[in-house]
Amino acid sequence: MTGKAVYILEGGVEAELFSHKGKGVINHMWFGGNNRGWDDGLGNLKIRIYVDGEEIPSIDMSLLMGHGIGFLDPYAPWGNHRIGKTGWPGGLYNSYRIPFHRSIRITGQIPNGEQVKSARFWYSIRGTENIPIEFSGVKIPDNARLKLYKLEDYNAKSMEEFNMCHIDSISGMLYQVAIAANSTGWGYLESTVRAYIDKSEKPLLLSSGLEDYFLGTYYFNRGRYVTPMAGLTHFEEKDHSFSAFRLHEEDPLFFSNGLRLTLVCGEKTERESWTAPPTNYTTYVWVYEW
Repeated sequence: MTGKAVYILEGGVEAELFSHKGKGVINHMWFGGNNRGWDDGLGNLKIRIYVDGEEIPSIDMSLLMGHGIGFLDPYAPWGNHRIGKTGWPGGLYNSYRIPFHRSIRITGQIPNGEQVKSARFWYSIRGTENIPIEFSGVKIPDNARLKLYKLEDYNAKSMEEFNMCHIDSISGMLYQVAIAANSTGWGYLESTVRAYIDKSEKPLLLSSGLEDYFLGTYYFNRGRYVTPMAGLTHFEEKDHSFSAFRLHEEDPLFFSNGLRLTLVCGEKTERESWTAPPTNYTTYVWVYEW
């Protein structure tokens, strides 16, 4: 389904963009617009995805953060096979595999007072019926559902360990993580990403530092980049802010009895300690569950 120069977005109104009954997989979404303030206005557009008649959507994302972009950053072009931003204004795309079994409904909503119905909007959403989802040769179970866990504008204390997601007593696969954060210094980048799998008290360490988790190094000292697995979508020295995404398609992380994914605002090892100032975080964790 496509919308070409449509006038369906009005502050506070949830507009239907796509609906389909049956079984299948959404595998393409693209969004654009040319009105003034697109990135810092429609960039706050909420995309909600309701699967199989659910009342609370499995996925409720802001347009930019849902594509791994924090701080309403307009930088473009960049992209890989799964996610990207090709222009300004707009030009956001993703090819997330979103399975549904009976029906799917996708909506868009902008905040009250942020835009008016005279704003033109372009979009394209497509899917395919009755196809499997595979990553690294592993077929995702037929009953899987892609869910988004969000932590928004969370102010973490120095050396606090906090949950980005806490999933209890089910099976699944970690798919993607996006983080936007800022502070008065870069010390918070020392954080090791920890995964507590199947209720284990001992975490699996997914990185040696936060920038390392996103395949960066030395506090992102070479600036922006995008690879097939990760990308740095925002970087600003003045306010020590960054946003980045990390895909787990090539190195899938599976769990069979729950998952807890955490960060620490700073870091401590047996030999050293890195104290970080209080830091503001927004985190998006995408998980297939079955």
